Amino acid sequence: MKRRESAAATRGALIDQAAQLLDGGGLDAVTLREVGARAGVSRGAPYRHFADKDGLLAAVAADGWERLADEMAQLRADAGLSPLEKMQAALATVVTMSRRQPHLYRLMFRPPEGDPSAVFVAAQRMCDEFQSIVDGIAGHDNSERYAAMLLTGVHGAVGVEMGGLLQTDKWQTTADELVESLLALVYDAARRGRD
Repeated sequence: MKRRESAAATRGALIDQAAQLLDGGGLDAVTLREVGARAGVSRGAPYRHFADKDGLLAAVAADGWERLADEMAQLRADAGLSPLEKMQAALATVVTMSRRQPHLYRLMFRPPEGDPSAVFVAAQRMCDEFQSIVDGIAGHDNSERYAAMLLTGVHGAVGVEMGGLLQTDKWQTTADELVESLLALVYDAARRGRD
C-alpha cells in the first residue's frame, strides 16, 4: 500500500513540475529530465510513470481538466449563488484560466499526442459538471445544447483574445465582454423556452 501511495505521490509531483515548466516556457520547456530533476527523483523515475514527453503532457492536460471540473463542481454546489451567478462564475473560470495559464489552456484544447483516454475522461467530467450548472438556467432538456454553445463560445472568445485580435481597432473588446453577451443571449433564449 505504501509503495502505491509513494508511486502516486511521485507521479503527482512529476505532473505538477511539468505544469510549472509549461507555464514558464511553453511546450519546449518541458523535458522528462528537467521534470525529474525538479521533482527530486532519479533520472529514470519519470520513465516509470510516462513512456515519453507526450504521455507526460497528456497527464498534465488531464490534470488541468480535472482541476477545472473540481472548480465547476464547487460552483454547482454553492448554495449562495443563483443559477445565473453560477453560470457567470463558471465561464469566468475558463477565461481566467486561459489568461493565467495560457500554455496549459492551449495544451488542454489540442488533441493529445499520447493516449487520449485520460484527457477525454477528465474533459468529459468537466463538461458534465458544466452542463449541470447550465441545467439551472436552461432546464435539463435543453442544457446539453446550451452548454455546448457556451463552452464553444467562451473558447472561441478566449482564442481570439489570445491571438490579440480583440484589441485591434476593429473589435476593441475583451473575452469577458463577448462571453457576457453570449450568456445574456443564451439566458434569454432559455427563459423563453421555459415559458
